[in-house]
Amino acid sequence: MAKFERTFMNQGFDSLVERVERAVLHGSYTATLEDQADYRQGDARCAVRVFERYSYTGGNRVSMSVTIFQSENVTRLCAITSGGSSAVWFKFNTWGEESFLDTLRVEFDR
Repeated sequence: MAKFERTFMNQGFDSLVERVERAVLHGSYTATLEDQADYRQGDARCAVRVFERYSYTGGNRVSMSVTIFQSENVTRLCAITSGGSSAVWFKFNTWGEESFLDTLRVEFDR
């Protein structure tokens, strides 16, 4: 499992969600958006996206859950990957998880 987090000030919520979707789907040839959920209560907003892709290095599928939460002028992004391990009893070969997460790191670490 790998995790990527960022906090943004005065960031447009909808544009950030679109930026995440575009970065993930264009950053990996096999990436798909598996499901999504959007919530709003008062001034708070939350978007959840679950992506999946095939990991050539691990020979398996890897998922990435992305949560974007905004309240007032603060927006938090948290992405967590899972499923890239190829062992039965312990985590082994997590390169696919890190690589999938890099599609967001490249976009937001510029």
